Amino acid sequence: MSLLAPDNHMAVMASLFVIAGAAFLLERTRIGSNLTGAVIAILGAILAANLGIIPHDAPAYGFVFSYVVPVLIPLFLFKADLRKIVMEATRTTAAFLLAALGTVVGVTVAALLLDLSALGAAAPIAPEQREAAIAGLFTSTYIGGSVNYAALGDLTRLREDASFFSAATAADNLFSAVYLGMLALMPGWLWLSRRFVSHDDTETVVDETGPEISAMSLCLALATAMGIVAVSDALVSAFDLYAWRYVLITVFALGFATAAPKLASRLAGSFELGVALSFVFFAAIAAGADVIAMLEVAPLLVALVFILLTVHALVTFGLGSLLGLSLPELITASNAAVLGATTAPALAATKGWRNLVTPGVLVGVLGYALGTFLGTVVYNFWGAIL
Repeated sequence: MSLLAPDNHMAVMASLFVIAGAAFLLERTRIGSNLTGAVIAILGAILAANLGIIPHDAPAYGFVFSYVVPVLIPLFLFKADLRKIVMEATRTTAAFLLAALGTVVGVTVAALLLDLSALGAAAPIAPEQREAAIAGLFTSTYIGGSVNYAALGDLTRLREDASFFSAATAADNLFSAVYLGMLALMPGWLWLSRRFVSHDDTETVVDETGPEISAMSLCLALATAMGIVAVSDALVSAFDLYAWRYVLITVFALGFATAAPKLASRLAGSFELGVALSFVFFAAIAAGADVIAMLEVAPLLVALVFILLTVHALVTFGLGSLLGLSLPELITASNAAVLGATTAPALAATKGWRNLVTPGVLVGVLGYALGTFLGTVVYNFWGAIL
């Protein structure tokens, strides 16, 4: 039972926006600037749900998952001109590809060491396919983010096991917050920083002014994003391509941003609108994080996420050091992979790495583009083997 009834749709939706708004406000405080708004929204919703203020499950959350999540992908990707990513963020892109590799290796090691077939038992999938589904799920979230996590949850049907999915969400969110804290502390570890090349990331980035954000630009951005989703869904329905729904949305959005960058630049405020809605989404997905349910299956989930993130860090920072990448570049890339495009530039800004703010956004966006795709590949690959 919760203070707000699950069928009080407006009140539940309002609570999500209140949590999102509070996260933006608290982000301006000294402590909040280190946590970042995304983490505050996640932790705030987990706290509110587990204190019985808002429900763990409600139709309003389903609305967010069904209609907001698909639209978020194009809103974030309108800035993802692939040529721009290659030209302006080469070093950070290389670091991010290492981070993505670290995630895939981490998932592989965890899947080999642990018997994951007992998890997600209520989902309508065969026991031998659960390991593949869970591998794909965590690959997507630790390369892209929560949007990709929701996409693979739908694709693999793991979200239909509410108990497991809420526990996995809690583990994902809580460990991501802990990992972000570790990343924030790493530059102060002298024994670690000495092992990386020095690279000045504090110079001011050239400010490229573009069209101003206006009511028209926001409306056009939302209309274009919804149009891309509608076209993708039409193709999914016509050719029975449900498993590739989010991949199609990603391809169309990337194609538009790369082929028509001038038109995409006129959608001023699309990324900011995506960030605002993503905070609402973070709150919606975190509200389902039932800590009690997580504790009931804690040993296996804790082991899974611990192994994954440990191997991810070892691969990212170990190979990054050998390849001559700086610690700030690797921290930004790892942050973008594990937590997404909202926290990576925020942490870079709070650390004074001004030259990594824009690359942090770009590789985070690249993560949104790759997360669902690589998660789907891992899911199908493990599924074929198992």
